[in-house]
Amino acid sequence: MKTRREFIKISAVTAGALTVMQPVMSWSPDFLKKDIEPLDESKAQRFPTFCEICFWKCAAFTYLNKEGKIQKIIGNDNDPSSNGRLCPRGTGGVGMYYDDDRLKTPLKRVVDGEGKHHFEPISWDEALDTIADNMKRIAEKYGPESMALLYHASSGSYFKHLLEAYGSHNVAKPSYAQCLGPREAGFVATFGMGVSSPEPTDIKNTQCLVLIGNHVGENMHNGYVQEVADAIERGVSIITVDPRFSTIASKSKYWLPIKPATDLALLLSWIHVLIYEELYDKKYVEKYTFGFDELKAHVKNYTPEWAYTKTDIDPKDIRNSVYEMAKASPAVIVHPGRHTTWYGDDTQRIRAIAILNALLGSFGKKGGFYFAETKDVPEFPSPPYPHPRWTWKEITKKTYKSAGTGISNDLIKASLPENKSEFQIKGWLVVGTNLITTIPDMETTIKAIKNLEFIAVVDTMPMEITAWADIVLPECTYLERYDDIRSLQHRIPNIALRMPAAEPRWESKPGWWMAKQLANRLGLAEYFAYETVEEELDWKLKKLDTSLEEMQKIGVKLYDKEKELYLAEDEDFYFNTDSGKIELYSLDLEAKGYDPMPKYTDHPQPDFGFYRLNYGRAPMHTFGRTINNPNLVDLMNENKLWVNPKVAKIWGLQPDQEIWLKNQDGKISSFPIKVRITERIRHDSVYMVHGFGNTEKELTRGFGRGASDSELITRVKYDPIMGGTGMRENFVTFLLENPHKQAAETKKQEAIS
Repeated sequence: MKTRREFIKISAVTAGALTVMQPVMSWSPDFLKKDIEPLDESKAQRFPTFCEICFWKCAAFTYLNKEGKIQKIIGNDNDPSSNGRLCPRGTGGVGMYYDDDRLKTPLKRVVDGEGKHHFEPISWDEALDTIADNMKRIAEKYGPESMALLYHASSGSYFKHLLEAYGSHNVAKPSYAQCLGPREAGFVATFGMGVSSPEPTDIKNTQCLVLIGNHVGENMHNGYVQEVADAIERGVSIITVDPRFSTIASKSKYWLPIKPATDLALLLSWIHVLIYEELYDKKYVEKYTFGFDELKAHVKNYTPEWAYTKTDIDPKDIRNSVYEMAKASPAVIVHPGRHTTWYGDDTQRIRAIAILNALLGSFGKKGGFYFAETKDVPEFPSPPYPHPRWTWKEITKKTYKSAGTGISNDLIKASLPENKSEFQIKGWLVVGTNLITTIPDMETTIKAIKNLEFIAVVDTMPMEITAWADIVLPECTYLERYDDIRSLQHRIPNIALRMPAAEPRWESKPGWWMAKQLANRLGLAEYFAYETVEEELDWKLKKLDTSLEEMQKIGVKLYDKEKELYLAEDEDFYFNTDSGKIELYSLDLEAKGYDPMPKYTDHPQPDFGFYRLNYGRAPMHTFGRTINNPNLVDLMNENKLWVNPKVAKIWGLQPDQEIWLKNQDGKISSFPIKVRITERIRHDSVYMVHGFGNTEKELTRGFGRGASDSELITRVKYDPIMGGTGMRENFVTFLLENPHKQAAETKKQEAIS
């Protein structure tokens, strides 16, 4: 009988092998259509890189075969984020390079006399001149602040530098408001510091791991998954809270199939039990926390019996699961999660998670949360940025007082025609993010785009957002370019280099080159005062006691840690909060007019015949960026809708039956989705993998595959504290016949009559 650890290893190897071998005959260029010789790593050329398929940015080496063609990507053994192993997506990155659907040349939108548009290939000079001319025009007419940058790619750092040199600080990553923001705001309000990424959770030494809506193993965060796999083999107690029997739920001691939107009720009842049964870490709480008495009074009535009426979880299971945490304390982690924008009260929900960790004494303790360290990368010398008249703060901070960075939705709202304030956005640069499917409420995004005077998009692939651009710039893939130095927080400070393993295909170019060329045209050349990116990187690396030459050989460099991983016994420690302690009662939130402690509020539940729309990830895909990757599509080419058998029986649904979805606002999915009937989902919910249902026809593998959860998310519940977009208050019902065919026939009949 194989151990669970061995099973996970076998599964990973199989998936990795499939990414290399299975797609060969169906998609590969001519040199791969013949039998592939095993790669002799000792003789092959290799180039350091770090992965761009997801945010984890695992360091690796790109290998060329004897014909000089990219054949394989293998993890860098010295990388603490990957431990030398890549996930299926990382090994499948080769497919991104060889995808013939890639953007190949700069494109310009052309509108004919009937108002219809198409794209025409243009030269790089014309494309860059057009962008620069429009940026100059917008700056002269409205001020440079009216240009905004929205990005989610490594090369975005160069465009951020460009925009701030130009005079605008209106920069946002969708990942803040659509993913991470609530957990950062919640932990800052409690501990005075955010979680950041990768999360400093000491899974290697924990005895109890609590996962709330956290799909580890399906959401393939590499180093995190490896540590959880080791924890499973060690027999660590895992508690999973999820309306779906996820992969990690199957490995858990406790699976709590919670009623969606009631997570905060469970968290508050856990806090109640810890306090009123005196299971909390008394010494830790007395030394490091502020507001315990207020918290105790606050949770008095949040009993497990009360929580049962909200969550459907038996009070006995609530108590037994929290007893498990207390038994392991302080080597326990109530994980803050990753995608945390759910119901609009998400900062307070994460506050409750932070408070639980404080009561268990896990923050700064072995087996809990360690103090991560990052190696600071110096900035290449350049003049100071001009001082803008206004920034994203003037748009956002009055409403969302704890927002830590620019919010993509607010910059989009500032682009709408009804915005008559002095803070107006008139042009966008969009780099490496498909805003149409990334930002909830597509109609608002499209309305804002229509009101813009100019939009330029930088991407490797034709996506929904590129179809709305005035100018499209084709970026080469991460395997063909240099990017800025990777420096991620970890137990050990470290840096990693990405360098090209091949020349850019077609006319694609690296982002740093585009930003530098635009700077030259905008009169900002002094902000990019290097001839080549190699010169810039070598300058930085020499400041870090290495060099470009050395990093081209080793890929990853480790540094000595300058601070301890954990608090020493009885060590004095100052937390960056108003009280200098862990704030169970947040003085900062109170001063800003928010509740200083989390309160439970009821959320809408689905009407009769509707089901809560839940969504998540698959191990071989990341957002929509991998849906056309020829390697990864062969592993999963469409999503399916998880439906409880009782619900399927009511509707008469059969396995793999194609249906369409309609949400509470009447929005209908563009494409059908096949049904998966399973006991692993609650009766009041359905579930699908995010990123499918792409409407861009130029994606020959991704177009029309499965359904898009994004287009069904029309109801957004904004977090009042930091502005996150709660997206899990959308509900769907089933349409068994093609509604689009019916609509087309009706329209045809109306035209005839």
